[in-house]
Amino acid sequence: MKLLGHPIHQQLVGLPLGILTSAVIFDVIALAARNSFLFRMAFWLIGVGLIAGALAAVFGLMDWIGLPQKTRARRVGAWHAISNVVALTLFAASWLFRRPSPDAPVGYALAASFAGICALLVAGWLGGELVNRMGVGVDDGANLNAPSSLSGKPIRSNAKSSGTRAA
Repeated sequence: MKLLGHPIHQQLVGLPLGILTSAVIFDVIALAARNSFLFRMAFWLIGVGLIAGALAAVFGLMDWIGLPQKTRARRVGAWHAISNVVALTLFAASWLFRRPSPDAPVGYALAASFAGICALLVAGWLGGELVNRMGVGVDDGANLNAPSSLSGKPIRSNAKSSGTRAA
């Protein structure tokens, strides 16, 4: 799905990525500096990041539904979605664990957000694979069966074998 000629999902994903990454950075600095204000900021950032992530997910799901069956893009898109669901679930758990005392989160609240950022990194890499390697949402001639960027194999741009693409 596009807005002004650009995929909406790709426009929105920067928000939860940046916000949730900022929350983890605030947690790390708060731990090092013993700064309760930064823990409180991380709490609020996680809440906002969850809302932004849910919004981005709606448009990502619409894009994924539009991908042809039995393509590598469809499979990678599914793993991208699963990784994002895991990440958002971990951040939601962190937010819930922090609610009683946002200024002094318990250890498992911090562990959940640190695990969440790891899942978000995996999801982001998979999203990059979809856009940068396979051209999903980028070009009408996107190659939906392009090999992994880790394979060392070149991309073969062939509109006949690429099928349709989601936008």
